[in-house]
Amino acid sequence: MSDRPTKAHPFRVVQALQAGDAARSPLVASWSRSAQLHGLDPSASYRPTRMTEAEFRQAHERSEPLLRIAEPTLDRLFKLVQGFGGCVMLADADGVPVDRRGRAGDDRDFADCGLWTGTIWTEAQAGTNGIGTCIADGRGVTIHKDQHFLASNIGLSCTSAPIHDSQGQLAAVLDVSSASESMTRDVAKLVSQSAAEAARRIEADYFRASFPGARFLLAPGVERGQSALLAVDADELVVGATRAARKHLGLTGDLSANPVPAADLLGFNAHESAEEAERAVLLRALSRAGGNVSAAARALGISRATFHRKLGPRA
Repeated sequence: MSDRPTKAHPFRVVQALQAGDAARSPLVASWSRSAQLHGLDPSASYRPTRMTEAEFRQAHERSEPLLRIAEPTLDRLFKLVQGFGGCVMLADADGVPVDRRGRAGDDRDFADCGLWTGTIWTEAQAGTNGIGTCIADGRGVTIHKDQHFLASNIGLSCTSAPIHDSQGQLAAVLDVSSASESMTRDVAKLVSQSAAEAARRIEADYFRASFPGARFLLAPGVERGQSALLAVDADELVVGATRAARKHLGLTGDLSANPVPAADLLGFNAHESAEEAERAVLLRALSRAGGNVSAAARALGISRATFHRKLGPRA
C-alpha cells in the first residue's frame, strides 16, 4: 500500500475536527474523543499495548462462562468470514480480546497489528477502532480503513457488536477484523450484519444460561430478531430481562431481587381480582395435569372437592 493515504490521513482528521463535524458525525465525535480526551496524535504509529500474562489470565478467567457459551457461534462466524481474510475476536468489557479465531497463516500479521488476545483496544489506547468505539458509543459500529483515527490502522476494516449480560450491562464485544483488500466497504456491511446476528445469538444464549429452570418469553411488540427476552419463574414473576426487553418495557435494576408480575408487563389480566387470579392458577394446574382434576388438586396441595369449589361452575 502506498504511504500517500497514510500521510494524508492526519490532515483529513484535523480538518474534520476544525470544521466542527463532531456534532453531526458519530465518527468525527470519536475522532474528537481520541484527540481531545485521550490526547492521541493521528499521525503517531500504533504500538499494540498488551496485558501481562498474569493480567490476561485473570481477564480470561472472568470471561470463561461467556466464552463457553459463545464458542459454537464464534466458530460459525469465523467459517463465514475467513474467506475475506477476517479474524473473529471476543473482547471483554474493558476492550481486551480474550478469545479469537483466525487462519494460522495470518497469525503473524494479525499479531503484529494488535489483532490478538491480550491487546488493549480501548479508544484511549488505539483511538477510533471497532472494539473501543463500540464500547464508547454503546452500539455496533463498523470502522472501515481510513475511518480509524490512527493512520497506522487505516489498512484495517473492523466491525463490532456489543453483548450484554442478564442485567443489561455490557459484557463483551464481538469483533470481525480484516487487513485484506477483499474486505471492501460493501463486504464490510454484510459482515456487520452477520456479526450483529451472532452477537444477539450469544447474548440470548448467555441470558438463558443465567436463569436455569425459568421459562422464556418474547417481549410483546419487539421483532423476534432483537432478542427481547423475559425470564419467568414458576410463580409467573419476571426475574430477568435482556437489554432489548428492558429498553422496550422500561425495566431497570436487579429483577431477580425485585421481580415483576409477568401479567403486568404482558398485559394479561393486569386488573384481575383475587378470585380471577386464583382461578387462573387452578386452570394452569389443570392444563399441566392433562385435564385430570385429582392430579391437579394434588399438585396444588388441596382436595379434589376444594379444587371443584374454587374453580366454580365454569369448569
